[in-house]
Amino acid sequence: MTKRILIAEDERNIAESLRFLLTRAGHEVSLAADGDEALAMLRRAPPDALVLDLMLPKRSGFDILKTLRAADETRALPILMLTAKGQANDRRTAEDLGVDAFVTKPFANDEVVETVARLLDGGGHG
Repeated sequence: MTKRILIAEDERNIAESLRFLLTRAGHEVSLAADGDEALAMLRRAPPDALVLDLMLPKRSGFDILKTLRAADETRALPILMLTAKGQANDRRTAEDLGVDAFVTKPFANDEVVETVARLLDGGGHG
């Protein structure tokens, strides 16, 4: 069964490569280029998983994560956060807010596809 994935990533080349990888893995992929657009898309049609960049225009990945975990409809949504290398504090904050998994940029293609597959299999926090 095709799963719907939303990618919230403002760097176009990263967003497109993630879309390609996840589409090739059999998923239906949507892109949001900033935090406000991501939240609007999440409210309109919650996906089966979210790939969330930490550093987004208009609203950070932390803000989005906090908002999603506070709402009943999205509390259990599996979320993979993309972070820059060496950001241990960001990782801890995201874990405290309820993120399900991390991938560090630059990432290995297989790591992203496998992590998303694992989240879709096991779900999120719910």
